[in-house]
Amino acid sequence: MAINDEDKKTLIKYRISRAKDTLGEVNILTQNKFWNTAVNRIYYACYYAVNALFVKHGLFPHTHSGVRQMFGLHFIKTEIFDKEMGRFFSDMYDKRQTGDYDDFITYTEEDILDLIPVAESFIAKIEEHLNIDEL
Repeated sequence: MAINDEDKKTLIKYRISRAKDTLGEVNILTQNKFWNTAVNRIYYACYYAVNALFVKHGLFPHTHSGVRQMFGLHFIKTEIFDKEMGRFFSDMYDKRQTGDYDDFITYTEEDILDLIPVAESFIAKIEEHLNIDEL
């Protein structure tokens, strides 16, 4: 998929905006004790940020597992981002899968509240790498 530089900048900014908006939804969900849905939204917030990163670097995976694998291969193994970010994203992928598709899985307030600041930091690090202000 080839896109011009201006479209690339627009898409990167859109995806970072979507990441932040999606993370903002988590506050509403936690206030209403929708813990499993909050896990879903935390994962998707990080997913949108990773996809913004991929646009900048010309990577266009087609599946969620492809996003997870390519993030590890291109950004964790190369030490652009630390291993903790890779583990967090992979863990969020697994939690989202479990919460969305497995029976009798109920996340708790304690599960979620610890994830929010890590997700905020995750998105901020990607945004810093993207240097949004310079786009």
